[in-house]
Amino acid sequence: MANTTGMLPANGHRIQGRSSESFLNAHDIIMELDLKGNEVFMDAGCGDGHAALEAVEILDDDAIIYGVDIYEPSIEDLQKAADEKGYDNLIPICADIPDHIDLDDDVVDIILLINVWHGFKATRRMDEAIEELKRILKPGGKIAIMDYKKQEAKHGPPITVRSSPEDLEEVFKEHGMSLFSLNPDCGEDIPQGKSHYLIVFQK
Repeated sequence: MANTTGMLPANGHRIQGRSSESFLNAHDIIMELDLKGNEVFMDAGCGDGHAALEAVEILDDDAIIYGVDIYEPSIEDLQKAADEKGYDNLIPICADIPDHIDLDDDVVDIILLINVWHGFKATRRMDEAIEELKRILKPGGKIAIMDYKKQEAKHGPPITVRSSPEDLEEVFKEHGMSLFSLNPDCGEDIPQGKSHYLIVFQK
């Protein structure tokens, strides 16, 4: 049964906002990234860790999965879930992404942000977020952003904080990252068509 705003997600984790789990399929999103299986993967702005937990199931045992979020109760819950399931390769980190993530330079292969980017735009911290994510990426590493299309819609953030793929391409280009791929139509079916896009940039 799909959950609605205000209810706990199926895994019982607390989160700050509406869980993407109710309307976005993390498995499909990760599969679309066409990973080899042994990557160092990051679910950035992971909330309840739904995508991070999915990544553990999809990727090989020698992969490393980081779940990063500013909201400490979510990180505590994700740690608890990792301990309960015996996931030694799932590492939750509490961090405010544009400020600092407690990782060395050049260590992550792929960073996935689901419904996170508009938050950086709303707080005018896109540049800081890109620089910090880029810092921890290996050369050739990728940042994958799935976010709401820049259109008026019933659900999601106001249009003023939404970005189009072209908007993102421009800002990432300023930071020396190039467009790798774009799926302009994904997410849930809404009256306007599809709700989201998935865009990938490479370092």
